[in-house]
Amino acid sequence: MALNVVWILGGLLVGYLVWKVGIGMLRSVTRPLPPPPPPGEMRRINVRYRCQVCGVELRLTLAPDEDPPPPRHCLEDMVVVAPINE
Repeated sequence: MALNVVWILGGLLVGYLVWKVGIGMLRSVTRPLPPPPPPGEMRRINVRYRCQVCGVELRLTLAPDEDPPPPRHCLEDMVVVAPINE
């Protein structure tokens, strides 16, 4: 008899926890995205470039916009070697 009460209370507790986690996940999905930073402010990015002439690699971590123009090395534009969104 006492064992059944423990199982019922345990089941109710697990059900309550699952419900709270589910509601929290749904609320996080419906929350709007934060506004973009003002123009001119640096944004975090992760882009890697490689010079096709000499092989020098460069990793760009901050830029004023999300899709910066490629830098130049050896008088040529460098090529992207990693996707912008990782």
